[in-house]
Amino acid sequence: MPRRRSAPVSGVRRGARHGRHGRLGRSEVVKPPLAPLDGRIDRFDLTVGTAVEFLRGTWPELQDVRFEIGALPAADADGEVPRWQLDRERRRIVLFRIPIERLLPPGHDDATHRRLAIESAVFRAAAEYVGREPWDLGHDH
Repeated sequence: MPRRRSAPVSGVRRGARHGRHGRLGRSEVVKPPLAPLDGRIDRFDLTVGTAVEFLRGTWPELQDVRFEIGALPAADADGEVPRWQLDRERRRIVLFRIPIERLLPPGHDDATHRRLAIESAVFRAAAEYVGREPWDLGHDH
């Protein structure tokens, strides 16, 4: 006996959402891998870490010094915004990310100048900590 097809209900198509086995239209189980984290804070941390490792390999006085990253320094009475803070008693240097990155001269706010400002702050803070000039912190001295 031949089957009679029933007329579809108006406006609803059967099978549009699901395939033969009910799997059509489902999302993939495994998504593509996420892009690596590469934000401003990540780049700051990486740049500081690279400069610190270079300095520790050059100057034994910095081997036991902790380099920390802070967002903003406490308010200063003279109007200057410090880029770092030294604590010789606790053997640590705190670098302040926001002033280092944001207080660049006009026209120098790009990735290269930002990286140079970060490296410069690390070198100058380390030089001040050990009582030398920043340009003395190379392998030749």
